[in-house]
Amino acid sequence: MNEVIVGAGPLSIDDVVRVARENAIVVLDPASTAGVEASRSIIESLAEDPQPHYGISTGFGALATTFIATDRRAQLQASLVRSHAAGSGAEVEREVVRSLMLLRLSTLMTGRTGVRPSTAETYAAMLNAGITPVVREYGSLGCSGDLAPLAHCALAAMGEGEVRDASGTLMDSASTLAAAGIEPLHLSEKEGLALINGTDGMLGMLALAIHDLRRLLTTADVTAAMSVEGLLGTEAVFAADLHALRPQVGQASAAANLHAMLEHSTIVASHKGPECTRVQDAYSLRCAPQVHGAARDTVAHAASVAHAELASAVDNPVLTTDGRVESNGNFHGAPVAYVLDFLAIVVADVASMSERRIDRFLDPARSNGLPPFLAHEVGVDSGLMIAQYTAAGIVSELKRLAVPASVDSIPSSAMQEDHVSMGWAAARKLRRSVDGLTRVLGIEAMTAARGLDLRAPLSPGAPSAAVIAALRVHVPGPGADRFLSPEIEDAAALVGSGAVADAAESVLGALR
Repeated sequence: MNEVIVGAGPLSIDDVVRVARENAIVVLDPASTAGVEASRSIIESLAEDPQPHYGISTGFGALATTFIATDRRAQLQASLVRSHAAGSGAEVEREVVRSLMLLRLSTLMTGRTGVRPSTAETYAAMLNAGITPVVREYGSLGCSGDLAPLAHCALAAMGEGEVRDASGTLMDSASTLAAAGIEPLHLSEKEGLALINGTDGMLGMLALAIHDLRRLLTTADVTAAMSVEGLLGTEAVFAADLHALRPQVGQASAAANLHAMLEHSTIVASHKGPECTRVQDAYSLRCAPQVHGAARDTVAHAASVAHAELASAVDNPVLTTDGRVESNGNFHGAPVAYVLDFLAIVVADVASMSERRIDRFLDPARSNGLPPFLAHEVGVDSGLMIAQYTAAGIVSELKRLAVPASVDSIPSSAMQEDHVSMGWAAARKLRRSVDGLTRVLGIEAMTAARGLDLRAPLSPGAPSAAVIAALRVHVPGPGADRFLSPEIEDAAALVGSGAVADAAESVLGALR
């Protein structure tokens, strides 16, 4: 059975993907549940203390000095959630909502937040029943964490607001919880605060992006190699000893992938003789390992930040291991926001280089003998002319999305929260960036495949041939002009699913 155990220890990026996308069953670790119960007893003892304790017997934010009487504290927690569920705009994707609920549950299970075990159990039950709260796109400033998105989830756990059931139908929360046999939460001291104070939304999107980019960067090596092959470039520049002269880890991996793709290509071998007078290939071919490799190293850095955040207990106040309840600033999203922005930069650059290779195929002055725009009947047909426009338009959008969100800050909460991370905004734009890269690589794959087909009677190497065969199931080869948009969508889907990289690996074994 596909299960993910949630306890006091960290989840992995793969755990997040399995729950968010694959509907893995969430199982709460019994030992960690005991720790949650022990920490709750500390909160209950402080609730009886006549001295005020933030989030337990006081208001929040700028109202932190306001003491709340015992008989009003349940209302305080519910009011906090209701008022903070103030998102606006389009619904956030199901996988994002599931990831942020899972990550909030992970923090609850650390025993550092002071919630009751039943609160953690409710979140697990909602995930396992496929109940997805409706979360709106706008509302989080990334400090104190992703307040509004998390509040929408907490509101749904209370039996209020809107959700999508397992079939995706929009429902009211109360009836959906009842149909699943889940008792709505009645929040006690500290619990409303514990459910909304975290970086879980931006972290969930970071984890999903890292998972996707690892595969996309391998795919970028594959499509780049096909372009080098189809444009009659050389594989000699990808030799391991050349890249050892500049020992960047990601660069070596990308170069190894490109060299493996091209090593036994008959097309590459066909122009190695003295009749070939070209000295150097263009940068978009020759320097692919340097760009793809730097992108890989950036993803690795982002993953190190994600792993640290996945091991964190982000709440305010937090229960320490020696029983103190302390305010802190760990909810600030800066560490996550920075790498989300960094990834958007490298995504834009990898896509930009891919688009330049696409364009080279279409220009007879640079394609080394291919027909203009790879058209079937030159002058009558436009070939892939406008497919390059599409790629160029996406790349232009990616450059705009590469402008960092984390350099902005808008003060809130009567200047109590006077510096915020904008990490949620950084994550939202990165999702669009990853989608754009997927589409550009899809266009490069179909362009390179057509270029290689037009090299007949020369045949591409076995790895490229395997990719072309995978594409040809959905994307036809050269021929007269036809409705191109569905082919671009199919090619992008094959890239996104990993099928393009898988096809190459069916010949070469696992790529780096």
